[in-house]
Amino acid sequence: MNRLRLALLAVGGAGLAALLVAGCLDLPGFGGKSHPYGTRAVHASLTRHTANTIASVNFDQRAYDTLGEMSIMFAAVLGCVVLLRQARDEHREQPQPAEVARPVRRYALIVLPVALVTGLYVIAHGQLSPGGGFQGGVVAATALHLLYLGADYHALERVRPLTVFETSDALAVSAYLMLGVAGVLGGTAFLANTLLPYGTFNTLSSGGAVPLLNAAIGIEVASAVVVLLANFLDQAVEIEEEHGS
Repeated sequence: MNRLRLALLAVGGAGLAALLVAGCLDLPGFGGKSHPYGTRAVHASLTRHTANTIASVNFDQRAYDTLGEMSIMFAAVLGCVVLLRQARDEHREQPQPAEVARPVRRYALIVLPVALVTGLYVIAHGQLSPGGGFQGGVVAATALHLLYLGADYHALERVRPLTVFETSDALAVSAYLMLGVAGVLGGTAFLANTLLPYGTFNTLSSGGAVPLLNAAIGIEVASAVVVLLANFLDQAVEIEEEHGS
């Protein structure tokens, strides 16, 4: 049986290696001026009034692939929530606030609003400048947890009710899907950027459906990270086994 598995692995690996070699042999020269995909991507981005070509690729030219990435993250967080849920032989112990050094407290409370606004800014301007929903969502979610460093666990719990973030995570995924379905109902392809006017180039309202898809990703990523960290923190801070920690 082991020999058969190794043989199948060898055959599959050889086929994959052959495809990779064939693909690499057909690549343009390093540093060359011919970049067909890049040229087409930039052209499509400018045609649809999206200043950030990366955002155009993620939420327009290959928005279907981004749906897959979002689904993977959603499923991963859902799996962690199921695995980290409170077991029958565990109980919750209310955490006691710990002493926080004044410099840490001041730094965290000063940086928190700055980091939160920065995350929201990155999400809102994803179609115009580097960044977008993925990056801004992580920054915004991380910013909330500075309250855990600067204050205590109860303060963090008050600003991140899990039910709200779990609901917003599901709604963001649904919104991304519904935007794709709306394109089909409108007579075009799934997630095709043809529903909305492209707007004025280099403004917040430009890019057609790109800002909406980008915002949906930002909300989903921020909510997912908050839910994920909340479950890990619960395991570390509150949930204990019945007979010892």
